[in-house]
Amino acid sequence: MKKIVIGSDHGGFRLKEKLKVYLRRKGFAIKDVGTYSEESCDYPLYAFRVAKEVSTGRYRQGIVICKSGIGTAIVANKLPRVRASLCYNVKAAIATRRHNDSNVLSLGSQFVSGKKAKAIVAAWLSTEFEGGRHARRLKIIQDIERKVSGCRK
Repeated sequence: MKKIVIGSDHGGFRLKEKLKVYLRRKGFAIKDVGTYSEESCDYPLYAFRVAKEVSTGRYRQGIVICKSGIGTAIVANKLPRVRASLCYNVKAAIATRRHNDSNVLSLGSQFVSGKKAKAIVAAWLSTEFEGGRHARRLKIIQDIERKVSGCRK
């Protein structure tokens, strides 16, 4: 079974709940790391939880959501082996998978409707990494990451 980890702050909670229904219908097992209500909370905690699952290899892909998507992408990208991409449209979602092999999708609930978010997620999940010249660039990114973080993989 396909699996994915997802998390949001209070601003992304409603969109997260819509996407969970959508993903289950698409056959995904979902790990929801919170938040579990619209009560005010701090997005870095939830973005970190998602990114940690991807960084450690427990999950191959994750989705983070806040109002803008910016903060969650910043936090997720702090962890080794995470390539989080903020996408507001399908074209960006396809490009980030093809060219960057992104493994965390960041969404901004104030910029994408439920319908648009589903289309972005569908494109992101169904697009494969192209390799080729992009593999060379991805290796450069990974080399930089190793230099900065001391990571071996």
